[in-house]
Amino acid sequence: MRVDLFDFDLPQELIALRPARPRDAARMLVVNGDEPFADCGVLDLPRLLRAGDVLVFNDTRVIPAQLEGRRGEARIGATLHKRLDLRRWQAFIRNAKRLKSGDRIEFGADVSALAEERHDDGSFTLAFEGEEPVEVLLERAGRMPLPPYIAGKRDIDAQDREDYQTMFAREDGAVAAPTAALHFTDRLTAALDEARIGRETLTLHVGAGTFLPVKAEDTDDHQMHAEFGTISAETADRLNAARAAGGRVIAVGTTSLRLLESATGEDGVIRPFSDDTSIFITPGYKFRAVDGLMTNFHLPKSTLMMLVSALMGTERMQEVYVHAIAEGYRFYSYGDSSLLIPQV
Repeated sequence: MRVDLFDFDLPQELIALRPARPRDAARMLVVNGDEPFADCGVLDLPRLLRAGDVLVFNDTRVIPAQLEGRRGEARIGATLHKRLDLRRWQAFIRNAKRLKSGDRIEFGADVSALAEERHDDGSFTLAFEGEEPVEVLLERAGRMPLPPYIAGKRDIDAQDREDYQTMFAREDGAVAAPTAALHFTDRLTAALDEARIGRETLTLHVGAGTFLPVKAEDTDDHQMHAEFGTISAETADRLNAARAAGGRVIAVGTTSLRLLESATGEDGVIRPFSDDTSIFITPGYKFRAVDGLMTNFHLPKSTLMMLVSALMGTERMQEVYVHAIAEGYRFYSYGDSSLLIPQV
């Protein structure tokens, strides 16, 4: 499909630079099949779902994966993308023309890494020196990896260490937050419990590739970056049981959706999963695992805009975004939410 089918014009003032406070005060646009849109709030979620439905969250934890350093006199920026082993990470490099294999980058705070291999996409394998765990080094020298559309408009600060982390964050390894879950609070989860709406977690370590624009003109020519994810056998069993009992599986965020779909066979059975996934969902895809999606508003011509268009229909999502812009919804990572339930 042509990538420009997923384009739209967004007023810059609708890009959220800070989250709603409290988090669950964000607005939520409800799109239920072909029904008229409903302008709601995230706190309305318990009444919008049914007893027996299950929300699926990504429990990955964002690490301070952005580093600023020097190779000699050259300034080098690194955004870690994917863990390769205990000491080696694949990283996107700023000023990569000044870096070659074998160079040492000094990141300050006694943190350094060797540039090992340059990959076809321009990224490098970085091997961190020393004996301390890489996570300790990053806490000392790294910054939270806010998306460029936020970091380009203001400085990253200490508040972002809290704001850019969900309440479900447990497993270190993401370099981008599963932002749909940023809206959840103890107050909201208590209300969901009272409404007998279930909660399950999986882990997908979101990579920096999620921020990369689609440069191809046709979706067939775009290559997704791989990300590592796990779904336990116990979680898969509970999700299958919930669907068998008539409950709906609602993914909280595109990361949860992508991993669920990666783990599900053509028979609709969700299976345990522990592997990389580079699934790329575009219109025409037949969904197997999910019955709905809670997600923020995405960038034009992005793989995530393609995913929601696959779920709801391309023309329908264009209508959704026209409405959201007209009504002043806040966009992107720190922005408002939507609840998308496709026509059965």
